[in-house]
Amino acid sequence: MQTIRAAVCHEFNKPLVIEEVLLAAPATGQVEVEVDAVAICHSDISFAQGGFGGHLPAVYGHEAAGRVTAVGDNVQGIKVGDSVCVTLVRACGHCTSCYSGHLTTCETHYDDTDLALKTKDGGKILQAMACGAFAEKVVIDQSQVVVIPHEIGKDVASLISCGVITGVGAAVNASNIRVGQDVVVIGAGGVGLNAIQGALVAGARRIVAVDLMDEKLEVAKEFGATDVVSAKDPKPWSAVKKILGRGADVVMVTVGVAQVYDQAPRYLANSGNVVMVGMPHGDQMSKFSPLFMADVGQGFVGSKMGNVVIKRDIPWIIDLYQQGRLKLDELISGRWSLDQINEAIADTLGGAAKRNVIVFDR
Repeated sequence: MQTIRAAVCHEFNKPLVIEEVLLAAPATGQVEVEVDAVAICHSDISFAQGGFGGHLPAVYGHEAAGRVTAVGDNVQGIKVGDSVCVTLVRACGHCTSCYSGHLTTCETHYDDTDLALKTKDGGKILQAMACGAFAEKVVIDQSQVVVIPHEIGKDVASLISCGVITGVGAAVNASNIRVGQDVVVIGAGGVGLNAIQGALVAGARRIVAVDLMDEKLEVAKEFGATDVVSAKDPKPWSAVKKILGRGADVVMVTVGVAQVYDQAPRYLANSGNVVMVGMPHGDQMSKFSPLFMADVGQGFVGSKMGNVVIKRDIPWIIDLYQQGRLKLDELISGRWSLDQINEAIADTLGGAAKRNVIVFDR
């Protein structure tokens, strides 16, 4: 096993510690990637806060890009030297969900305390979301990796691995937006901005962004929002309905706050759907009226990582970016070193950042 540096969580709601850990060589079907950039997602922060539970110590980070440095046996289509996106979408390829094309909800269990990562003394450590990318290197299953063009900057590519596919995929795949429909996106952070871009690509008529921060609403316009409404309004859903002339066909909730889910159906038109993208902490509950929603044909739709098929959708997203039809560079709020990760997390929690990226300067 080789020794690498990683940001390790030893106690929830405490700063991550930069220390040495052990990384095994890639086994059959696995790929070793030297991480060049890893973005900070709110899911990583929720894990570090204890909101999703899990074993400690742990290494988080799941939105990464880098270069392949080793491959195990039976790895196909990936070779040493390839530039790649690293995702948390680990798919066995043979369960019912995978056979149905729902790779993000693969049903095959794995123990993420018994993967390639170990503590310096060989003990168990959580390689969170089968990635553990707040580290100099990762060893992951080949299903989690997508080869990308060398000319794509790794800082930009890291965003694609989660925030971009989650937002764009929520609009295109989970929401199934049709041309001419009206869309509301609640939350104009990194995922929300990509949901807006996805709605634009899908052909939405109006795209209304809702957020508490006026600064974020201005940015949302740059990413394709046709209208914006402040969530500080006592009844923002009324303001949205005034803009649209009715409720929305699709409401994408991209923030992990249960109270927002309570309010989301109020934005809907008859037969509309709330698409659940943001993930509140596990102890938070939401409530709604099944009678009212069923009576007008409304519903909730789950969206896990945008319901993407990464080896199909990431190349498509990169092509859109190369055509100038998708903004990615503009999503990066700041670039930080691994040693600055706690400062980068604090800046993310401040609310104004779109995406902060940890960059390894080699």
